[in-house]
Amino acid sequence: MKRIQVGVLGATGTVGQGFVRLLADHPWFEVAAVAASERSAGKSFGEACRWRLSAPLPDRVGRLPILPLDPRAMAGIPLVFSALPADVACRVEPTFVVEGFVVSSNATSFRQQSDVPLVVPEVNPDHLRLIDLQRRTSGRRGFLVTNPNCTTTGIALVLKPLHDAFELNSVVAASMQAVSGAGYPGVASLDILDNVIPWIFGEEEKIETETRLLLGRVDERGKVKAELKVSAHANRVSVLDGHTVCLSLGFRHPCTPRDAIDVLGVFRGASADLDLPSAPERPVLVREEEDRPQPRLDRDAGRGMTVTVGRVRACSVLDLRLALVVHNTVRGAAGGSIENGELLVRGGWLP
Repeated sequence: MKRIQVGVLGATGTVGQGFVRLLADHPWFEVAAVAASERSAGKSFGEACRWRLSAPLPDRVGRLPILPLDPRAMAGIPLVFSALPADVACRVEPTFVVEGFVVSSNATSFRQQSDVPLVVPEVNPDHLRLIDLQRRTSGRRGFLVTNPNCTTTGIALVLKPLHDAFELNSVVAASMQAVSGAGYPGVASLDILDNVIPWIFGEEEKIETETRLLLGRVDERGKVKAELKVSAHANRVSVLDGHTVCLSLGFRHPCTPRDAIDVLGVFRGASADLDLPSAPERPVLVREEEDRPQPRLDRDAGRGMTVTVGRVRACSVLDLRLALVVHNTVRGAAGGSIENGELLVRGGWLP
């Protein structure tokens, strides 16, 4: 297929660089435009961007001029990926929607809006039905789709098959989140070295709300949260990439550790038959070694798109407990948003 021209908003930031890297050799998409703040105007991407990734900056994208965050500057490009910070995204993304663009956003700004799909393709691709509601509400052809918080993404991928099989009623999540989740320059070294910071702004609320939205349903009025309780603890730890989450789970139907391992082992997700380029062969990988998963060993599974689960065992308070690792800057950020873009292509949603 002829590659689809796409743009990246907020391209010079750490998430934006993640988009550029993952899109560099994408079989369906080609980066045709990069946009950033006025500070970068008039420069090439290579000149304006302080490249922070270990993979080299793609030469072709490095030569692209930095455009303003204005839809008129990207006329003719049907799809843009947004790596904008929330305070900027809430102003800029609607201007692109108004002009008919499809926006696949990593920002938190519109995740809670009733007519904006919050999607992980393997978990709830049917929530794209909300696009019709969004278009009716706005009267525009353009629309916005979001991917969830990086920690929530990993949690939802693990909970989805378990919820379908045994019906969750309670979830307790304790996250140990990598410093890359704070962006650049992120957390000061004197704060995080030899330390654990037991608070991340807004993180616990995102996990609790977005998990229920992803496992819930949609109707003609919008999103309906799943009927379960979620309690989250968020901690920043001295790990570069890869969020670790320990879960304790309660179910309405009996679930043994072996039951859970068997269900997770065969899970391929609701989008498995769509052959999405970014989708891993196995969205969830179960390891039965007693000391796995570990961020350094497991974050890159499935090119960073697979969530690794381990330590599946009985819980003396609820029913089951386990640990997971999700690559926060790949599956939990740019990679998840790109996979949503692929889902939109497969569904015929692009103009």
